[in-house]
Amino acid sequence: MKPETRRKLAEVSTATLTTVLFKHGFRNLFLEGPRLINPGAPRLVGPAYTLRYIPAREDLDTLDAFLDPDHPQRKGVEDCPPGSVFVIDSRGDPRAASAGGILLTRLMTRGVAGAVTDGGFRDTPEVAEMPWPAYHAAPSAPTNLIRHHAVDLNLPIACGGVPVYPGDIMVGDGEGVVCIPAHLADQVAEEAHEQTVGEDFVQERVAAGHTIRGLYPMTDPKNRELFAAWRKERGR
Repeated sequence: MKPETRRKLAEVSTATLTTVLFKHGFRNLFLEGPRLINPGAPRLVGPAYTLRYIPAREDLDTLDAFLDPDHPQRKGVEDCPPGSVFVIDSRGDPRAASAGGILLTRLMTRGVAGAVTDGGFRDTPEVAEMPWPAYHAAPSAPTNLIRHHAVDLNLPIACGGVPVYPGDIMVGDGEGVVCIPAHLADQVAEEAHEQTVGEDFVQERVAAGHTIRGLYPMTDPKNRELFAAWRKERGR
């Protein structure tokens, strides 16, 4: 990612991003299910690195599976690039954990930007204290082996009902996570930044008691003049 794109995406909301993406014809890029575990964590921004689970099978998914250093879950935790987001397709099933506190801590200390699953994470009381963004659908204590079989890494997946391709840009805030197609990231970041500036002006005017008519959307030329002066005054 360009540093400027990352900076702009860290300063805009997922609500604004979904509106900008809708203008580009995208209706299904907000992940349904994953919610932020640790509200004190920084914003989530980074390209997706993916892990896919299928349903577990009793003869394959025993605790001995983790003895294999190339087990996809464990390999993914060690290979996910710094600055990326570890995105897990758990088929929307939180009945067993997609990962837990130790693996999430390893991702954090390696410089990974955050983790997202449409399943569940375990050790959530500890994860809630981490200064690092983690999103899941629900807490889940049982090991992933009970329900999930890790099959592959860094291929297209579905997470929260959204197609996520490796390298797509994941952005998360207190409302949830949105997936931005990689080739649109720079443009969407710029448009979302501009929309945020305009909405900050509108919010300020509405809080001061002004009507939304002619302001939201900004169809009154007088409001446009006020906005231009406000923007110049604040250096935005």
